[in-house]
Amino acid sequence: MERDLTWKKLDSHYLYQKNWLNIRVDTCEKPDGNIVSPYYVYEFPDWVNAFAITKNQEIVLERQYRHALQYTGLELPGGCVDEADTSKEMAIARELLEETGYQFDHYELLGVTSSNPSTNSNLMYMFLATGGEKIQEPTLDPGEDIEVQLVSMDELLQLFKNNAFIQSMHVHTIVKALEKLGKLHY
Repeated sequence: MERDLTWKKLDSHYLYQKNWLNIRVDTCEKPDGNIVSPYYVYEFPDWVNAFAITKNQEIVLERQYRHALQYTGLELPGGCVDEADTSKEMAIARELLEETGYQFDHYELLGVTSSNPSTNSNLMYMFLATGGEKIQEPTLDPGEDIEVQLVSMDELLQLFKNNAFIQSMHVHTIVKALEKLGKLHY
């Protein structure tokens, strides 16, 4: 029988609460009675992203600057699940339309992952979106500056082999999508 490793939360208060980030500090008791304090938790909304394929069999990528790393690179479309989103599928459909201008016929959940379960409270929902067609220009949020790029599957595979993607959850989504599509062989 496995031992219960769950910690008991004895106290909790917020250090910061604004927009999409809350920082919480907890005092916890481990099963052995030892106290862990302070324990910092970053509360984010859940995230969604998609390996998105158009009707012309092109993969939709985004090139954008990420200030924390001072890095410009390629990513998959995605973002935060908003309170108004009634499902994760609705969230990724909204994000794809806002960021790329593409609407998709089909969404398949590939899995769920966490960027860092030791500190982050949220999950990333990974989708395969197919049958995409551009129906409008992107409608970006004020903090976004995104260049949409369309690549063939061969180009995507070469970019992937060359480590062109550094966002770990996007890499995970690419792997799951390529597995689903029969493009990865072990």
